[in-house]
Amino acid sequence: MATRLYVGNLPFSATEEELRELFGAHGTVEVVELMMDRATGRPRGFGFVQMDAEGAKQAIEKLDGQQMGGRTLNVNEARERTAERPARPRRENRW
Repeated sequence: MATRLYVGNLPFSATEEELRELFGAHGTVEVVELMMDRATGRPRGFGFVQMDAEGAKQAIEKLDGQQMGGRTLNVNEARERTAERPARPRRENRW
């Protein structure tokens, strides 16, 4: 079964291919998603990597706290949104 990892504090220059290669050294990467700002289309500095469970454990151990592009990565198992953590409502532009 695949495990979904949260990858935070990414450099804004990071690409999906770079993440696929970085995490691929620890297991089989199935999906890489970089989150983009809806309004500007720029990277938001975090994303998700879905990979095999054993590889995900290794990736968390090896990559959490490591440097990438001058920034210290935060890597942990992603949590599903729940009633306690609802999606933030979108703000309307008031201009």
